[in-house]
Amino acid sequence: MNPATENRGLGWRAIQALTVLVYIFMFAPIMVVVVLSFNDSQFGGFPMTGFSFRWYHKLMENQAVLSAFQTSVWVALITAVVCSVLGIMAALALVRYDFPGKEWVNTILVAPALVPETVLGVGLLLLMRWAHQPRTLWLLVLGHIMLALPYVVLVVQARLIGIKRVYEEAAMSLGANRFQTFREITLPLLMPAIVASLLLVFTISFDNITASMFWRPSGVETMPTQILSMLKISISPEINALGTLMIVVTVGLPVLGGGLARYLARSGR
Repeated sequence: MNPATENRGLGWRAIQALTVLVYIFMFAPIMVVVVLSFNDSQFGGFPMTGFSFRWYHKLMENQAVLSAFQTSVWVALITAVVCSVLGIMAALALVRYDFPGKEWVNTILVAPALVPETVLGVGLLLLMRWAHQPRTLWLLVLGHIMLALPYVVLVVQARLIGIKRVYEEAAMSLGANRFQTFREITLPLLMPAIVASLLLVFTISFDNITASMFWRPSGVETMPTQILSMLKISISPEINALGTLMIVVTVGLPVLGGGLARYLARSGR
């Protein structure tokens, strides 16, 4: 065998082994949390004393967790709906029309995705204190909308650029007005991107902790902040169960969104 070919093969095997080790390093702690959530022991650790759902049952009886879950779902739903509506309108304006300051508007809309959440959280908190505005749940929702809106704009823009304008022009040439053209032509073609961005924004809002710590009103907890407050007291097996549920939501929704987007894209062809 050629020495150069042999060295190249060894290099690729080393890269593959390193990749496997990186993935193990990333996902092994997650798998440990999932496995220990079914441990019957009151102390979260190995070896396991038995398989049980007791911590999930106990979690469902924890009123603080249920309240935090309801708050997170309520905030995430409103954020997802508002961001989808605003993101679609912004993407249509940026892709289909020319107007003064278009590049500035695009930069302002995308900027929150480029700035660290900690910087945004502290900045908005200082602004609220300067304006003598107390923290409220609605301000928390507005903050989540500011953080998630860029992702909707980017996803819908990418889809809209691939939609040929001749379809819309053909509909208008046959007598349809702009609203009818959007409803019958543009919206169905945009549906894969809308579904994907809707679920993505819901996940971003539901799983957000950095900004929520700064913006949530006193006495109100979201799921991530509730987990953090529980960790400060003690490491209870309930936290493993709660972490597993968070993993299911934050991983399952994007996967579901990707599957629905592909299905809608294929059915729309």
